[in-house]
Amino acid sequence: MTTPERFTAGAVDLGEIKARAEARSQAQSRGGNDGGGIPTSFTVTRSNIESEVIERSMQVPVVLLIGSDEVESSRQLRADLTDLAAAAGHDWMFGYIDAQTAPELAQIFGVTALPTVVALAGGRPLADFQGGQPQSSLQEWTAAVVGACAGKLQGLPQQNGTEDSADEEEPGDPRFAPAEDALAQGDFDAAIAVYDDILAKEPANTDAKLARDNARLLKRLSGADPAVDAVAEADADPSDIDKAFAAADAAIAAGDPEPAFDRLITLLASNTGDRKASVKERLLELFALFATDDPRVIAARGRMASALF
Repeated sequence: MTTPERFTAGAVDLGEIKARAEARSQAQSRGGNDGGGIPTSFTVTRSNIESEVIERSMQVPVVLLIGSDEVESSRQLRADLTDLAAAAGHDWMFGYIDAQTAPELAQIFGVTALPTVVALAGGRPLADFQGGQPQSSLQEWTAAVVGACAGKLQGLPQQNGTEDSADEEEPGDPRFAPAEDALAQGDFDAAIAVYDDILAKEPANTDAKLARDNARLLKRLSGADPAVDAVAEADADPSDIDKAFAAADAAIAAGDPEPAFDRLITLLASNTGDRKASVKERLLELFALFATDDPRVIAARGRMASALF
């Protein structure tokens, strides 16, 4: 799975659409990630690409499949992504573009093969891949996309028509903007460097630390081979730290952190020196992705303390 450098202009001017969508989005009052009656999956058309894709991606990530019903892998991806979007509870949306009936929309994204999947956030590409993928890999990938966008998007509008200024998000730290731009271009190292620079000056900046750790996770997942079952590989070679790290990332991205914590704590107890320090550092990085009062983190921290001594 790779990250795209940019959108390729086609028969529809995506830049103009994005500018209009941003202007309208900023003019509207936003609430929490309520979702209400908004469908989690939809077919993209010329008439709804502005509202349901570009503007919606200002609120939550939008995952697009550019495919064809004539291609088996495309049909399977469409079914799996529809199911995953429904299960995600409006954390992200899924849109389908039929390249056969709407080639001008497929052209916007510079598609060279079918199927192609692109994730958008803030009107920009965040990550993409070509070809079919097992549902487990799709779940890891979409979870990583959501994690990378945490706290950076507006959230879906409240559906009851009420406004509560106390619930409105405060403006984000402008220093994060270069990192967000770098993430949109798939340059994870540049994004991480921005967050590291902020943390060098403000070691207690929890927002910067969370954003950096999410960027690190997304970078690792983007470089993983989707054909490899990271968990099975680690199970077959439990002493290999790199394989354990990859399996832990996969579990975190799938929303199941406890097996990740358990795997690394077991390694922590069986290693010494630099290897032990490396495992401890990764554990702390994964803990930081969750709330400090998360009972799974609290329990794992207790087990980690025992494994350290």
